[in-house]
Amino acid sequence: MNAIFKREFKSYFSTPVGYIVLAAFYFFLGLYFTMLYSYGSPSIETAVMAMSTVSIFTLPVLTMRLMSEDRRQKVDQVLITAPVKLSSIVLGKFFAALSVFALAFAPTVIFEIVFAVKVSVNVFSYIYSLFGMMLLGGALIAIGMFISCLTESPVISAILTLVINILALYMSNFASMISISWISKILEKAAFISAAEKFSESIFNVTDIVYFLSIIAAFIFLSVRSLEKRRWS
Repeated sequence: MNAIFKREFKSYFSTPVGYIVLAAFYFFLGLYFTMLYSYGSPSIETAVMAMSTVSIFTLPVLTMRLMSEDRRQKVDQVLITAPVKLSSIVLGKFFAALSVFALAFAPTVIFEIVFAVKVSVNVFSYIYSLFGMMLLGGALIAIGMFISCLTESPVISAILTLVINILALYMSNFASMISISWISKILEKAAFISAAEKFSESIFNVTDIVYFLSIIAAFIFLSVRSLEKRRWS
């Protein structure tokens, strides 16, 4: 898994992909920080959670080549037939993408220090909001990776992931269009944004943590099964 992780992580910075994603995150984080600073609000967790919208558009770029690029270049068979567990391949790629995503929030540490010098800050709220964003990002990355397993085209993978990200994150907005009340309630509670917002509000809920971890585990499993199917086809 380590070899796969290193290969994928380096690939993000041997192409413009990693730099584009980080630049987008750093720009909006800087913008949110400037707004918070000018308003005198030391709540960095607000800026952290606001990045969920940016994640919708940047994570498809991060995940679109995870599996589809190897398949397009016909090098996927080398990985699939190599004496390594398919789960190690999938996890290596997943953690590489998640590491880049985590790196995107590095400036928030500086922002928190700047505020801490001037006023009293709630470090727990900041750390907990970051934890929630990592869970949200992990779920979106796992979904994007699975979609990347299904196509040879990174562009198609990115478009499909973008659509699913919007549906998954803002499912509660579409719930109002459904007349059947119990389905509408399920969609409202299942929306990623509904669970993620609780982290920025420092509301500790094991259910939300388990929910995101379940999504991550489910789509990692589906990615492994997809590779396994191609191995024996």
